[in-house]
Amino acid sequence: MNGWAHHLIIAPILVPLLAAAVLLFIDERQRVAKAMVSLTSVVILVCVSFVLFRIESGPSDFEGVYLLGNWAAPFGIVLVLDGLSAMMLLLTALVALASLVYSMARWHTVGAHFHTMFQLLLMGVDGAFLTGDLFNLFVFFEVMLAASYGLLLHGSGPLRVKAGLHYIAVNLAAALLFLIGVSLIYGTAGTLNMADLAARIPQIEPDRRMLMEAGAGVLGIAFLIKAGMWPLCFWLPTAYSAASAPVAGVFAILSKLAIYVILRLIMLLFETGPSAGFGSTFLLIGGIATVVFGTIGVLASQALGRLAGYSVLVSSGTLLMVLGINDGAVSSGALLYLVSSTLTISAFFMLIELVERGQDAGASVLTVTMEVYGDADDDEPQEGDGVTMPGTMAILGICFAACAILLSGLPPLSGFIAKFAMLSAMMGTGAIGVPPTAAVWTLIVLVILSGVAALIAMTRVGIRTFWSSIEGTVPRVLVIEIVPVMFLLSLTLVLTVQAGPAMQYMDTTIRTLASPENYINAVRNATVLKGVADSNGQGGD
Repeated sequence: MNGWAHHLIIAPILVPLLAAAVLLFIDERQRVAKAMVSLTSVVILVCVSFVLFRIESGPSDFEGVYLLGNWAAPFGIVLVLDGLSAMMLLLTALVALASLVYSMARWHTVGAHFHTMFQLLLMGVDGAFLTGDLFNLFVFFEVMLAASYGLLLHGSGPLRVKAGLHYIAVNLAAALLFLIGVSLIYGTAGTLNMADLAARIPQIEPDRRMLMEAGAGVLGIAFLIKAGMWPLCFWLPTAYSAASAPVAGVFAILSKLAIYVILRLIMLLFETGPSAGFGSTFLLIGGIATVVFGTIGVLASQALGRLAGYSVLVSSGTLLMVLGINDGAVSSGALLYLVSSTLTISAFFMLIELVERGQDAGASVLTVTMEVYGDADDDEPQEGDGVTMPGTMAILGICFAACAILLSGLPPLSGFIAKFAMLSAMMGTGAIGVPPTAAVWTLIVLVILSGVAALIAMTRVGIRTFWSSIEGTVPRVLVIEIVPVMFLLSLTLVLTVQAGPAMQYMDTTIRTLASPENYINAVRNATVLKGVADSNGQGGD
């Protein structure tokens, strides 16, 4: 990667930062101007992320390294782009675009500085995906959290404020644990640059390595809180269901950010050497507990918002189980599952608000007769009489059914393909072994049961929502609200059609992560530019 493409690495951080700064100088009453600035920023992010993704999906899996301030690692700030970070950048940009467009219907006008906080959230998330050292990971993590506090409280209301205060308290505790963990790691290893840290860990004395692993464990707890691992997950369903629809939609990426960081650190720092496999058993057991808890919550949920919140836990628990297995073939399917579930849950959170507007309309959306409801006073309905489904509710019903299929992992959509890839690897096509152990069979059963639970819960809620009463009115849904939902669901269809290339990309990404020496060498050998003349294509790779 060289020339202009090399400088694109910093664009996912720089673009939302500049947009947030510009938005601060625009009066809150100029809603259209603020929306256009924010939308332009996100569209640029989508384009930049797509270019970076295309570069990383090429024949070379070599990382791009960007030295901020032209200081060599490990002394300067380093941004690193590889297949995993490029994929997450593109996923974030797509989810952000859908959420932002949805918010322009009304939500961006119900409070101050919505667009500024939205851009700062994107800056923090993208920076966390790109950073090459733990200290700046902490910085971007704090930027993301600070913006998420304001976004969760956006729209006011007692329930939202209550959930927001709990969210703030929990995440402040997570930030404190993050800082403690980073301090312990720096005190024992003497560096926070990830590549330098990976090279030093095997050389640390056994007694100091225990302290370093303790710091890594504390750091892991901070991200497991954000990922929603049981028993650290009780805040998540309430907070996500209380947030406004576009905010909950973009929050779908936050738990996956925590999964990304855990995967990155495990594959880079604890893949080989004396600390190989550190924390795997804990992640496996915690993932199992999270899936069980999330599945029970999905079955018990009566409100759509809480059902979506518990679906986030099921998704996180499934990914944590795979991290605990630490098998390449299973991990490839898990990456596809990560992308598919994030798109689905984001779309589902936004769809919920639209569907709940029509709960009073009930069965006016279905072709049923008054005889179903036992209206004995009315005349016998003639053959062919009934109530037809209005176009709006037909579209909402189709989107709801698509979400149900994706969450439950039924064919033919991408949720099924991702789960099938994971399950087939667990059953012996990967490196786990044949036949599968009792623990692996437990994981297989849990993945299947969680899908069945999602199907039961979505079917039950769908019947109650779309078939509850024949009296009512069709909800008023704007095009700008339904299009983002359809856009995200259509992306899952693209994943389904392009499942072969997608899985090939995931396999390449996992193989690259399993060879941490590539990452280490890329960062350590990054060339410091000697002058302006060299800036067109020298260094950074």
